[in-house]
Amino acid sequence: MIVDRAIYEDGHRRDCGDLSDELAMLRRDAGSGDFLWIGLKDPTQEEFDAVDTELGLHPLAVEDAVESGGDGRQRAKVELYDDTVFVVLKPLRYIDRTSDIETGELMVFVGDRFVVTVRRGEVSPLSGIRAQIESDPERLRLGPLAVLHAVLDRVVDAYLAIDDEVATDLDQMERTVFSDARTDTRAIYRLKREVLEFRRAVVPLDEPLKMLYASPRSPVPEGELRLLLRDVADHLHAVIDHVESYDSLLSGILDAHLAQVSVQQNDDMRKISAWVAIAAVPTLIAGIFGMNFTNMPELKLTYGFPLTLLAMALVCGGLFAAFKRAGWL
Repeated sequence: MIVDRAIYEDGHRRDCGDLSDELAMLRRDAGSGDFLWIGLKDPTQEEFDAVDTELGLHPLAVEDAVESGGDGRQRAKVELYDDTVFVVLKPLRYIDRTSDIETGELMVFVGDRFVVTVRRGEVSPLSGIRAQIESDPERLRLGPLAVLHAVLDRVVDAYLAIDDEVATDLDQMERTVFSDARTDTRAIYRLKREVLEFRRAVVPLDEPLKMLYASPRSPVPEGELRLLLRDVADHLHAVIDHVESYDSLLSGILDAHLAQVSVQQNDDMRKISAWVAIAAVPTLIAGIFGMNFTNMPELKLTYGFPLTLLAMALVCGGLFAAFKRAGWL
């Protein structure tokens, strides 16, 4: 559905009429930075066709926007189609209750005097962003690319917040593994999976963002917008560095945990083996002297039975002391 649409003239908002008429009027004034901004959320094919007919978006970009369905198949990217820039972003949301990371999909079309934002799913960084940028007329006068910067900045800011949350979870996991508390291996794999989800969202954005502020092919003009995009890229690089280190650290934590489990299993097996050896001696003696024969030595001895019990106790005690000194018990 169309969430909002408006015209921005000289940094200020006004209501939007017919899309094609408004766009033609904006394009007649070649020297201004006025533009049209349309916001869509989970649009149907018919809704998107109505916008596409008026704006003339590139078919390949439209196919990506409509057929993706927000299922996460697309990577973060920037595509240049004639005079249109098509950007795919992977916004993230951290769930405090479960420590899970949810991934959404956000697409931005930036063309001649228009910008279209398309949100897929419930994970969206655009809440309040229109009001925020509308409060800064100077930024709006920079044109539709200023909206693209604001969206990128909001997405990367969300990455920074999630980075802090994941770092906290990782520290807690590390303390748990190297303490006496029992650790569930599934919890480590679950956190590793969340880090991988985080990595899949942030790492592919590095090169497209670099193209926007550093490449000669960039549609962003030299000046303030490129500096702003470079600042966003600096924040993204910090997140990427952290994510790479998180993945390596989690692999080390998992290896350490598995080694601890292996050592604990070896300790348990040694204890079991020691007790089995101790129990085997009286079992053997009792088995021999408990057979139903007439001529048995202990039957002719006055203290045969007590001596047999004493022998069992002495042998078991000796074995217990030996295993204790060896550290098996």
